[in-house]
Amino acid sequence: MARKKYEDDDKDNHERWLVSYADFITLLFGFFVVMYALSSVNEGKYRVLSNSLLNAFRISPAVNGTEQIPHPVLPKPGPLQPRTSAMLRREREQLTRIAGDIHTVLAPLVAQGKVRVTQTDHGITVEINASVLFEPGDAKLARGTSEALRAVAAVLKNDHHAIRVEGHTDSVPINNASFPSNWELSAVRASSVVRLFVDSGITESRMMAVGRGSTQPVASNETAEGRLRNRRVAVLILSSLPEEVTEVPLSTSSVK
Repeated sequence: MARKKYEDDDKDNHERWLVSYADFITLLFGFFVVMYALSSVNEGKYRVLSNSLLNAFRISPAVNGTEQIPHPVLPKPGPLQPRTSAMLRREREQLTRIAGDIHTVLAPLVAQGKVRVTQTDHGITVEINASVLFEPGDAKLARGTSEALRAVAAVLKNDHHAIRVEGHTDSVPINNASFPSNWELSAVRASSVVRLFVDSGITESRMMAVGRGSTQPVASNETAEGRLRNRRVAVLILSSLPEEVTEVPLSTSSVK
């Protein structure tokens, strides 16, 4: 009797693999159901998404089953902000105020004819005779001359306009150990003024130093008085208004 019960238990143990197999088949069926659900696409939503992508990338729809190659769309440069009369008036008023302040701090030199302050639509020009700033043939600021430049720097310190300092000479050639020509002399003189302005608190990025040599005389170099006036440093406070750009059309004569 006990032997028969042992045989029945042994038979049940051999058939237990069916339970694991059934679980595996159930899981496999569930896996394929999930895969099928993921592969089903809502056609309406697909068309909406496809059209959105086509519009975004400017891609032409497929023609005759062939996908069209997208063409890159380059952004068109926007037009420059026009120089309206209000902008011109505000800028002119601001430059006029700056010119008046510079004229005031340099009034003694203006009265002596050693400084000249002028204003145009391009900005302000402050012409300072070189004899006020430098010894003959030298580019180091003379002692006692920095006060006038520091007074100008105090006017321009909290302003935003770009500043270009130009050095000018007469036509008499120079050739010494420091300056082989008037080009070097004019450039170093302009740089000396820029360096003093920067030391006085003007932002360095606003500054530019240019050597003009003897190429832009304001008087005749045939006279001593004319040469004296041509030896100068010009401080230009440049207008911040955008330049009006006019495209030059291609002439028909240049087209072959």
